[in-house]
Amino acid sequence: MQRALLGMLTPSSNTVLEPLTSEMLRSVQEASAHFGRFAVTRIGLSEGALAQFATPEVVKAAELLGHARCQVIGWSGTSSSWLGFESDIRLCQNIESTTGAKACTSVLAMNEILQKTGARKLGLVSPYLQSVQDAIIHNYQTAGYETVAERHLELEDNYSFSEVTEAQLETMIREVAKAKPDAVLIMCTNLRGAPLVERLEQELGIAIYDSVSTVVWKALKLAGIDTRRVTSWGSLFRDVA
Repeated sequence: MQRALLGMLTPSSNTVLEPLTSEMLRSVQEASAHFGRFAVTRIGLSEGALAQFATPEVVKAAELLGHARCQVIGWSGTSSSWLGFESDIRLCQNIESTTGAKACTSVLAMNEILQKTGARKLGLVSPYLQSVQDAIIHNYQTAGYETVAERHLELEDNYSFSEVTEAQLETMIREVAKAKPDAVLIMCTNLRGAPLVERLEQELGIAIYDSVSTVVWKALKLAGIDTRRVTSWGSLFRDVA
């Protein structure tokens, strides 16, 4: 059986995405996740916060994953949702030209999923500051999507996102679901949203796309692996071609 080596670029202060990613891949025996970190400690629109996502630093981390001969390298982060989607497009191009691996990101995968499913009205859940949340809503509006409800936590320290409880997240998801969006987006890879998706989708009747899950979904597709082999993590893996 040929191994599928999936590299995941990880914010340095993130403690959630690694265990969740590995757990999602548990049922795909030939696939394994390998993580490379670069410095990210706070999320905001200040010059210093934005500079954390400078392409050279990210590509340097990707290059190290290339040493492990990862066939796919994903950016398990949501920075382009506020920086602009084109930043992830450029990042993928740089990763592919530098490493020879196929590249993907949480946000570009999420956008692909929205296109495939025809979802246009969104519920947005994040831990971010109001200014960051507004930038995300603006970028999606420019791309033709309407955010019909949103909840955020006004947090800036990236580590603090991992301490948001599942109960808090469930409350936020339920609140935005009241607006009847086509899909709920959990926008942050340091939130424990993915384990809630299966149960809440069945209860609420609304698709929920978590940003840790979306990059795993796309990485598997790029590796030629049937995403339906990932079970109990929501409709994304079962239903989105």
